[in-house]
Amino acid sequence: MNSGGKILLVEDDPAVARSLSEGLAQEGFVVDHVSNGTDALRNLATTRPQLIILDVRLPDGSGFDYCRRMREMKVRQPIIMLTARREETDKVIGLEMGADDYVTKPYSLAELVSRIRAHLRRAYGDLSSAEANTLYAGDLVIDRGRAQVWRGERLIPLTPTEFRLLVYMAQNTGQVLSRSQILDAVWGYDSDVESERAINVHIRRLREKVEVAPSNPTLLLTVPGVGYRMAD
Repeated sequence: MNSGGKILLVEDDPAVARSLSEGLAQEGFVVDHVSNGTDALRNLATTRPQLIILDVRLPDGSGFDYCRRMREMKVRQPIIMLTARREETDKVIGLEMGADDYVTKPYSLAELVSRIRAHLRRAYGDLSSAEANTLYAGDLVIDRGRAQVWRGERLIPLTPTEFRLLVYMAQNTGQVLSRSQILDAVWGYDSDVESERAINVHIRRLREKVEVAPSNPTLLLTVPGVGYRMAD
């Protein structure tokens, strides 16, 4: 079976790591496993994974903190966090630290594989398609072919999820988009209340990067009681 992508798995439980590594390998993925966050940071440059699966509870610190540090290191690969916790606040914390997705234990391998493939496809497949073009949003130039966003001569670093979100909003400039519409278009999952609330977190993070004054946005506008729209 051809490789479905290279994955860095950060999981300290040997049994979980072995089971997950074997299951993902059977699905065609190449898995590099480390048991702590320190080794994960060291391995990023050498292994160059296409996606990172990061457990929240690690022996040398919180997965939330390592997620934040990865983003500070300009790691743009999709990050999926794994945790036994189910509280919505934990999910929001993970997203605020820069995670792209959040899966709670216990989970099925089929569900996780579906999420992984969706993120890989959107991060690397769609963004490099031959149909790539240039979009404009205010003073932003969105280069879909290179998956880059520029303001003048300044490159704005975005994660793959943030880039897809910005592209979708720019493709629908002026239209009011519900959280459910955004979730379906950008993530492709069936919407639920918890997931729709997570959209607020992603919008806030995106504003922090693309708005001149994030607290007074002029591009990504909130439509109270409905969702968001990209300003004309």
